[in-house]
Amino acid sequence: MTFRPKYITFDCYGTLTYFPMHQVAYDLYEGQLPPERMQVFLKDFADYRFDEVMGDWKPYEQVLNSALKRACKRHGLAFKDEHARKVYDAVPTWGPHADVPHALTRVGKKIPLVILSNAMNEQIHSNVEKLKAPFHKIYTAQDAGAYKPRLRAFEYMLDQLGCAPEDVLHVSANPRYDIFPAQNLGIVNKVFVNRGHEPRPNDAWSFAEIRDINGLPGLVGL
Repeated sequence: MTFRPKYITFDCYGTLTYFPMHQVAYDLYEGQLPPERMQVFLKDFADYRFDEVMGDWKPYEQVLNSALKRACKRHGLAFKDEHARKVYDAVPTWGPHADVPHALTRVGKKIPLVILSNAMNEQIHSNVEKLKAPFHKIYTAQDAGAYKPRLRAFEYMLDQLGCAPEDVLHVSANPRYDIFPAQNLGIVNKVFVNRGHEPRPNDAWSFAEIRDINGLPGLVGL
């Protein structure tokens, strides 16, 4: 695959920014569940977050609050609003995966870089600043009025960029949030960053695969 897009669009959290949300939740409830049950709790917390973003847009703090409350209820843990707020407040403090700044800067000198993130505007800019790379545009679910994987979020980005689905290369480590809906919208050029924290999509979804962002320049002929 060698494709020179008009824009390279990215998921941020987990793909570019290290995303230890599971660790924050683990630290909050450490010792309250057996180890094997704790892993199920953390997975449930992630799945409830996915479920919470499927409806109408609401602030991400509410997404986290409801998802954590549901996971706690399922596992018999005492939920506190301040626990959810602690998770929310941790997000802007997270920096990039080590492979990201240099490779992104290299690509960004030739092709405009864009982020589409399930974030609030008050969160995302702190994370992007830590990426140390030149971004053309940053769009959030708050801007779009919809979270990924809803197609409305991707449509908002494309409308703002004034381009067609086939004009972009979308890059993500999150198949459910990005690879699947991007294909459904007609974004044929996709890159799965296989960081090992999400199952690899079936090949029928049509994507290139890289281990980290160091593999991206070669895909676009740089």
